Amino acid sequence: MSKAAKPDPAVDPLIPLFKSIGLPQAKAQEAAKSPKAAVVLKDIIEGHPAIAQGELDEKQAVLVVALAGALAKSDGVGSVERDYIIAKISGGQLKSVDQVNAAVKYTEFHKAPIDDGEFDKECGVGFSITPTELHEKVTGYFKSNVVTGWANLGAVLGALKSSPELRWASPLEVKNAVEKVFLETFGAKETAKPKGKEPKKEAKPAAGKGKAPDTTIDETAARKSVFEEGFLGALHKPGENAQANPRHREAHLAATKGAVWTRFPPEPNGYLHIGHSKAIFVNFGFAAYHNGKCYLRYDDTNPEKEEAKYFESILEMVRWLGYEPWKITYSSDYFSELYDLAVELIKRGKAYVCHCSQEEIKADRGEKRGQPRPCVHRERPIAESLAEFQGMRHGKYRPKEANLRMKQDLEDGNPQMWDLTAYRVLDTPHHRTHDKWKIYPTYDFTHCLVDSIENISHSLCTTEFIASRQSYEWLCDAVDVFRPRQNEYGRLNLEGTIMSKRKIHALVTGAHVNGWDDPRLYSLIALRRRGVPPGAIISFVSTLGVSTTASNIEISRFEQTVRQYLEGSAPRLLMVMRPLKVIIENLPEDYLLIVEKPLHPKVPELGTSSIPFTRSLYIEADDFRLEDSKDYFRLAPGKTVGLFGAPYPVTYVSHKTDPTTGEVIEVVVKLENDGATKKPKAFIQWVAEHIPSGSPVRVDETRIFHRLFKSDRPSGDVTDLQPDSLEVVKGALIETGFWSLAKRSITSARKEAQERTEKAVKNTESTHTAPGDDTPHVTSEQLVGQECVRFQGLRVAYFALDKDARVTSLDEADDALPSRKQGDYLVLNRIVSLKEDSGKAA
Repeated sequence: MSKAAKPDPAVDPLIPLFKSIGLPQAKAQEAAKSPKAAVVLKDIIEGHPAIAQGELDEKQAVLVVALAGALAKSDGVGSVERDYIIAKISGGQLKSVDQVNAAVKYTEFHKAPIDDGEFDKECGVGFSITPTELHEKVTGYFKSNVVTGWANLGAVLGALKSSPELRWASPLEVKNAVEKVFLETFGAKETAKPKGKEPKKEAKPAAGKGKAPDTTIDETAARKSVFEEGFLGALHKPGENAQANPRHREAHLAATKGAVWTRFPPEPNGYLHIGHSKAIFVNFGFAAYHNGKCYLRYDDTNPEKEEAKYFESILEMVRWLGYEPWKITYSSDYFSELYDLAVELIKRGKAYVCHCSQEEIKADRGEKRGQPRPCVHRERPIAESLAEFQGMRHGKYRPKEANLRMKQDLEDGNPQMWDLTAYRVLDTPHHRTHDKWKIYPTYDFTHCLVDSIENISHSLCTTEFIASRQSYEWLCDAVDVFRPRQNEYGRLNLEGTIMSKRKIHALVTGAHVNGWDDPRLYSLIALRRRGVPPGAIISFVSTLGVSTTASNIEISRFEQTVRQYLEGSAPRLLMVMRPLKVIIENLPEDYLLIVEKPLHPKVPELGTSSIPFTRSLYIEADDFRLEDSKDYFRLAPGKTVGLFGAPYPVTYVSHKTDPTTGEVIEVVVKLENDGATKKPKAFIQWVAEHIPSGSPVRVDETRIFHRLFKSDRPSGDVTDLQPDSLEVVKGALIETGFWSLAKRSITSARKEAQERTEKAVKNTESTHTAPGDDTPHVTSEQLVGQECVRFQGLRVAYFALDKDARVTSLDEADDALPSRKQGDYLVLNRIVSLKEDSGKAA
């Protein structure tokens, strides 16, 4: 058993200091990892001697650590305000990390003397809500939102927990109230409408029908607010967007039959990130809600940066998130039509061939001056531009020697109307058209025209394209084609990480991360590898809503959504990260009891697991300590503690230590099986040692991912990287129920993937009849990976199987129970920790 980069207390003097306020060893080490926060925490402890002398319990100590972390990021909280917050923590008024963070934000703008009443209100101090009031809040939500059944449970919980009225309510009480209303409305979960009746819902299909493996996309609970109100609710109906020529509206409605048609148009020059999940949700979800259709269209107009792996990954991520494209198309499908439209633009006197250098074009377009000036080629004769454009196509010019520019309006105040480039010369072969073309259209020329060709009713994009809307409409009118309506919404950003392809590429090539799917990143392939369920991502995006304002969200909020999603869906297994051996002295050597335990106490459909209970056990090392205290209820000299799922509690008898290090290596206990012992105040997890049944299951590596960057708004500079963002724990142990769970997860995922893919292949249309070698195909393999093996290590965290794991028996076709084979290597990723303030109850 080892831990990568484990701090040495003898080397780091802060750890004993941090432990003095009530932190256990592991949390003291964690607190010492962040240099800035550690300095603040040290100042707090040294400035408040009482908290180092037993004033705080463990939970309060954790809150002080959270306070130090928040203060390290803030420069607006003075010492008086800091002491005020500390007093609120030690006095028991502030009870959660969320409240502490709110307190720091409040005191940034409200200096001493602080209004107690206002502070308490803003930070949830003394918040209370009766069961009756909570029940009324939940039923009120049901009345104003579309909730169709138990499948909506996760989305409803997320929406209510994040609502302002219930921000400070107990998550458990909210959960219980929601489940009660579900029970009252829909009956017991197992009696919900059988899957055989699902086809009746086809009148209003959810995105990605066919149920993706390990994903539960539930849009219905969020639909009323997202798709019927706000930004999306205010969008025009198909055909209502203005046209320069009325016949285009008639032709458009005839083609679409009045339905919503959208598109998701990524550039295949990199991997999708968490921000793209919002674009996927908006475009696919909006079309699905209105019984419409959504294209996946690759914007492949720049062959210099496009690679086959990006095409494959984009389709894989769209499908993984639960959506199936109606058509998979490419901008290159329309290269001939686009060329003809460019010729038409020249013939109408609205485009010209320019031979200026890039520097001259930038100067003409107003760079540095802010005002444009006419290009010297702007008034060249139409016939001359036609001949020059044909010469560009046939290879007469080298790159940057000639460009086709649109002749727009230099008097307009919008730079997007200052003669944008429509075509440029490139020597690079295209992945689909190969050497056919020497010229390629730009985004500004391609996007609106392909939207028009594909009869897109709603061209939805992010707000950085607001200025482009004018040139978008101008070009459609200039060549006399149907003019789609572009609408812009705010993009999704996560604080504390980077989205830039260029910056991530630098981290990858510099070996600062282990590839684009390194779970510390927020690319979608990284989140998938980490084990984040796709349904949790969609739930996160849907609860944020869609508006014209950019969403700058803290990573902690995303992680909380993932926790909420997994809480009701992930099976629970007994697990110890850092094992400590325990001998039950009053049991015989060959004692064996098979214990059957539920995989989830509130989801009986997940089934049970059968595990051995024997004389030799392993418990978490942090669940035993030699120093006892009044607020500590786990195992210690003189203490009795319960074992989850075991028939009786155990009482400490003695322990053994390593003669060299003095570390406790074994604890001897007595099983309290006489019926006279009171119910213990605490229960701890354990795993039995029983070689015949393969117990325990040893994990070769458990990878724990911490924040990659120190700052909230990182630039990508390597000096901002956290030195210990990857922690590797070796030798964690899991109960034997892991094997049946893993096999069942993989088998179920493959079956569902096959069914969904067969349906998608049948229903997905294709417009390209002669695809290139790099054309990605819809396959069931896109939907299944080892990350679909997910579980909660009881009282530890949520985990998933990493792609590096070698578990050969999971691929065997027979029904035999899988087990560890020679050469296997078990690797787990921590998906997310348990609740932020859920340190083990002392």
